[in-house]
Amino acid sequence: MRKRLHLPAIVAALVTAAGLLTVGSSTPAAAVPATIPLKISNNSGRGDALYIYNLGTNLATGQQGWADSAGNFHAWPAGGNPPTPAPDASIPGPANGQSITIRMPKFSGRVYFSYGQKLVFKLTTGGLVQPAVQNPSDPNRNILFSWSEYTLNDSGLWINSTQVDMFSVPYAVGVQPTGGTTKTTGHLKPGGYNAFFNSLRSQPGWGGLIQTAPNGSTLRALSPLYGVETGGLPANAMDDYVNRVWSKYSSQTLTVTPFANQPNTKYFGRVSGNTMNFTNSSGQTVTSFQKPDSASIFGCFKLLDAPNDLVRGPISRTLCAGYNRSTLLVNPNQPDANNANFYQDSVTNQYSKKVHQQMVDGKAYGFAFDDVGAHEALVHDGNPAQAFLTLDPFN
Repeated sequence: MRKRLHLPAIVAALVTAAGLLTVGSSTPAAAVPATIPLKISNNSGRGDALYIYNLGTNLATGQQGWADSAGNFHAWPAGGNPPTPAPDASIPGPANGQSITIRMPKFSGRVYFSYGQKLVFKLTTGGLVQPAVQNPSDPNRNILFSWSEYTLNDSGLWINSTQVDMFSVPYAVGVQPTGGTTKTTGHLKPGGYNAFFNSLRSQPGWGGLIQTAPNGSTLRALSPLYGVETGGLPANAMDDYVNRVWSKYSSQTLTVTPFANQPNTKYFGRVSGNTMNFTNSSGQTVTSFQKPDSASIFGCFKLLDAPNDLVRGPISRTLCAGYNRSTLLVNPNQPDANNANFYQDSVTNQYSKKVHQQMVDGKAYGFAFDDVGAHEALVHDGNPAQAFLTLDPFN
């Protein structure tokens, strides 16, 4: 599986790119302890057994492994080819209506949670194999599960609610600052879980993203990228929009201002043939993009690759957001700060649109760079006292 962790271990990557949160904390590094408590509350209304996993990279050593309920780190053993079973890293989760508290170490990783049965993890010579439910033969295909991503380091905690890969288990995350009020994100509106799936089913061409269990119950909706890769979504889903963008900027200029705190740093895009060339304020060409296909747009990769640099990456992030939100035709100045313009075109990322529509705060990680303009479901604090993961009802 393509592992796309959206909370980089190096927090500088979060604060240099366009529209991302700014780390405003002046808290000294020593204020962040080696572990902090994570309170996990099960409000799902389900009677299934719940299993928790805390997997990631130890930021002190760079080793991959897992943390037990006390926050102790365990490195993965060597894997094999074919992959070998990973040690059982599961933590028994709370029953419906109950809560437990575990410890989070200084990790960049994921907290997985599964209902009814444990997840299957394996190890290759390159490390952990993540679940890849877009593959029908993946052993986790018929398990109901999801995950939250987090980074805890000397600058604080970042924790998200993500739907970049799939929309499945309803849940929210939170962080309580020392001496402050808890910040939360990820809660669905009442009825939002069913409303999302009903809306996706009724959207022509998009219902193929939904996966069901052998008994017919809904498991998840795959992201549009995985839909394209598996045939659940037409590979030309975004072609009409891209063609219109290409036509517009063959005779007009697309202006990208990728850094919210650097309004004078601008890049100017014009289409010539199959290429969109970007110049800086001196007229020098700094990077170019080939005409993207739907997979590149939905995955924010391939023809919209975004290296962790200060030019191509930030421009690509901005383009990716503009394509997924369909704002490139209505505003030649990107990123578009007016979310009233988002997803209004008939050709758009309907999956991300519908996820955002059902969120209480309107924020979600509907695609990889949904943080452009700070529309992502993420909370941060530089001096965290406690984190929260709340499993919500399936209604």
